[in-house]
Amino acid sequence: MNIKSSKELVEEANKEIKVLSAEEVKSSYEKGEITLIDIRDIRELWKEGTIKNSIHIPRGMLEFWLDPQSSYFQESKLGEVKNIVLFCALGFRSALATKSLKDMGFKNVANASGGFDALKKSGLEVITKEKK
Repeated sequence: MNIKSSKELVEEANKEIKVLSAEEVKSSYEKGEITLIDIRDIRELWKEGTIKNSIHIPRGMLEFWLDPQSSYFQESKLGEVKNIVLFCALGFRSALATKSLKDMGFKNVANASGGFDALKKSGLEVITKEKK
């Protein structure tokens, strides 16, 4: 079976979407211009924390929580969404997720290059995520 690798999918997605460096994300975040969405698994957040004021939407629920026609739509959780910037651990899952939202018709969506690791290194504040 000849399938595309996940690496190829990520590379193709990054050519079609807006990708921001960690420094660009930090600058926009500090100006209040973006809504940061952490799409990592909840266990990753418990273990490593997340960026302060980011919204957690697990990757598997992203399209459903952001679709007003879905029974899973989570408007109350999102509040007023500005420019959406998605991140995961290293920027691979979020590249595919960003492409998916772009395919849905979102215009104001970008991927954080380097993911949580790069955002952390850029100096964005990391907070612990408590288990509920």
